[in-house]
Amino acid sequence: MIEIKDLLLRFSHLLHSEEVKKESIRNIISETIGIQIPLKDITIKNNTVFLNIKPVYKNKIFIKKEQILSKIEETLGKKAPSDLR
Repeated sequence: MIEIKDLLLRFSHLLHSEEVKKESIRNIISETIGIQIPLKDITIKNNTVFLNIKPVYKNKIFIKKEQILSKIEETLGKKAPSDLR
């Protein structure tokens, strides 16, 4: 029988990996565009990154979308998000 602490450890690892993904995405956008985005404004759902930022910044990011996505894929590998919105 699986103990509760083992299940909680599995879920804590999943949550931690989401934070690592967000931090990596934030660093890549910062290097590419020069914009610092708070972690609370980055959401990952269904393999898509959603940014809750001003439209002016979104336009700058979307201009270099392909470059950002390729760097994200290099950094995170197979589990990298495939779209940016």
